[in-house]
Amino acid sequence: MRTTLTIEDDVAVQLDRVQRERKQSLKDIVNDALRRGLREMQARPRRRTPFRTTSHDLGPFLVNIDNVAEAIAHAEGEDAK
Repeated sequence: MRTTLTIEDDVAVQLDRVQRERKQSLKDIVNDALRRGLREMQARPRRRTPFRTTSHDLGPFLVNIDNVAEAIAHAEGEDAK
């Protein structure tokens, strides 16, 4: 089948690079890329395992964090006020 495609500049640069690396015709490179892309688009999405974090009990607060200036002074020394 013959058709005309308008290829965006960034894609054309990548096609040119792949064409030079593989030493294949533009037709072969484009057909291969389309086959791979279409196959990926039609595939079921991979199931990802959910990311989980573990929690740790750090004990009670040593400083009242409602007063930020006081918490910083406690952490960095009294000169931080």
